[in-house]
Amino acid sequence: MWLNTLLLALREIRRNLLRSFLTILGIVIGVSAVITMVTVGNGATRAVQDQISSLGTNLLMVRPGQRLGPGMPGGGAPSFKESDAEAIALQIGGVRAVAPEARSGATVVANGRNWQTSITGSTNAYFDTNNWTLASGRRFTDAELQAGGAVCLIGQTLRRELFAGTDPIGQPLRVKQFSCEIVGLLAGKGQAAMGNDQDDMVLIPLRTLQRRVTGSQRVATLLVSMQDGSDGTRIKASLRQLLRERRKLAPGDEDNFNVLDTQQLADTLSGTTKVMTMLLGAVAAVSLLVGGIGIMNIMLVSVTERTREIGIRLAIGALEREVLMQFLIEAVALSSLGGMVGIGLATGASIGIARLMEVPYLFDARINVLSFVFSAGIGVLFGFFPARRAARLDPIEALRHE
Repeated sequence: MWLNTLLLALREIRRNLLRSFLTILGIVIGVSAVITMVTVGNGATRAVQDQISSLGTNLLMVRPGQRLGPGMPGGGAPSFKESDAEAIALQIGGVRAVAPEARSGATVVANGRNWQTSITGSTNAYFDTNNWTLASGRRFTDAELQAGGAVCLIGQTLRRELFAGTDPIGQPLRVKQFSCEIVGLLAGKGQAAMGNDQDDMVLIPLRTLQRRVTGSQRVATLLVSMQDGSDGTRIKASLRQLLRERRKLAPGDEDNFNVLDTQQLADTLSGTTKVMTMLLGAVAAVSLLVGGIGIMNIMLVSVTERTREIGIRLAIGALEREVLMQFLIEAVALSSLGGMVGIGLATGASIGIARLMEVPYLFDARINVLSFVFSAGIGVLFGFFPARRAARLDPIEALRHE
């Protein structure tokens, strides 16, 4: 009986292909929109998490002033010193590495080409705190760090712009008024969460930057990398207490520095993208309801067109539940077909949009299965009323219908 009922429903769908296609169009759009929005949103969330992770693992960024962000300078707060980084590494447990960092913008020249870039001065701990690896070459030696040697490492952007087709290791790079030897090439990281190119940089020893570029002993940022599994709350409390002591702040004074936990930043940005994904998915789901209403309307039209056929079936002994199941299965078949087409369309759209936005494509089996089940449920929900109406027709009145 079930097979025969299914075959009758499929025959009716095939008999009116254009009308069936227009009927399921709302379901197709709804399913594809929901899956695409959720899939692309998950990819965007992963991209944000990866970009924040590229800044460093379990990283705390300590800067002068009370607030972070554009237009929020230190407000006259004193800068840090290299000795502050050494004190943090020695006196606070659970710290993996501490790197003092200072930056300056400059035009660099090599091979007759020039490029405006960022000059970063730090120590070898910078590689550990910021998860930098070397594509080739070496790190700084202790002697170069102590004496402020004229050596540097460059990012992939500088290699592409200044040394296209050649090996930069061992070649000179002019930075402002001095020339440094390139001893290492940093592995590529790509764009950061804030939109800046992380590979567009020159890394030199901190003392070299202080003596030959900035002319001051200022350290703008302390990068503190915590060990895996360490208590971040305890470390931040200890860090705050140590810096208050070193900066000679009285008990009633406010901190003249701020601590940014990149993990909290990642959680905040990820939470925002997840909320937006859920909102867009919910808006797209409304079209599923519209598609369900379309199915109900067409099924009601179908019942009216096939009133005489229904009357004949009932007159020769068909049961009401058999007629009800025929129309209900027809509605479910339409909505399920729309769900399958929508999943296929969503897969292609998600891959294309993910490539366009340069975010990873993450296949989520749950949202695909849930969307298909929901589309089939739409068929049951909106197909039941027309099916019940067909099953309750009076055979005599149905046979008289023209």
